Amino acid sequence: MSRARRLASVLLPSVVAEPLRRLLRRLAVARYRAYDARHLYAGRPLVIHIADPLAEGWYDHDWDLGSEMALLHTRGRLVEGARVFDVGAHQGVVALILAGLVGPQGTVVAVEAVAHNARAALRNAQANQYTQLQVVHAAISDADGTLWFEDRWNGAVSRAAGVGVKTAAVTVDTLAERHGVPDVLFIDVEGYELHALRGAARTLALHRPDLFVEAHVGLGLDHHGTVDDLLALVPPGYEWLVAPGEAGAFVPLAEGRALLADRCRLVALAPRTTEIRDHD
Repeated sequence: MSRARRLASVLLPSVVAEPLRRLLRRLAVARYRAYDARHLYAGRPLVIHIADPLAEGWYDHDWDLGSEMALLHTRGRLVEGARVFDVGAHQGVVALILAGLVGPQGTVVAVEAVAHNARAALRNAQANQYTQLQVVHAAISDADGTLWFEDRWNGAVSRAAGVGVKTAAVTVDTLAERHGVPDVLFIDVEGYELHALRGAARTLALHRPDLFVEAHVGLGLDHHGTVDDLLALVPPGYEWLVAPGEAGAFVPLAEGRALLADRCRLVALAPRTTEIRDHD
């Protein structure tokens, strides 16, 4: 099927190729023998439902605590009792790790646009009895409404209207109205980072959450703007740190600006003028 998908991408216009890719993916899911995997994820035993081949490669092994989560945990607001928005949550594994860090008194709102992935995320939350984890099936954007989303294994907002699946869209500001103000924003949206931050303008200006943003330079972000555009959307006073895209230590932005030329991970620590908000 992978060969068929590649041929579809090369030979067919996107308005035809995308439905074909979606059909082939759904057939692959239907034929896949799903199972539950049990591993240590950031030191905590979890049950993860392996629902497709990508999930098998990504999740069927032990996970360390990611360096971005470790940084936000040790220096920021990612602590017990915090509220976290995990935007672009895929099948909820990172959201489960975040939920373990905030504990039963905290909240993690996991936002995922692909229906198959959102269902898997909800199943994973229920299997581990993480009632502090809520799953929202929607795409994040700079305006509430709908947008076209390419419904792939790890989907992304379509670059052309009418290509993909019409999907509910929501802003971070609207999520804050519905679920409460976040202490941490965790953003991994496959090149749509600028839109996510534009839709968080009020939350950033008034409440100053800590941020993690995966900047997909060369993989989508470039179609909408630059990393400097991204940095400019965050109010002054934040402490910026950057790390390579896959792994590696975070360094101050002034020392690591060369990393901005490629896919990279950014953490912005808010000014320490307020403590964790009372979520009661």
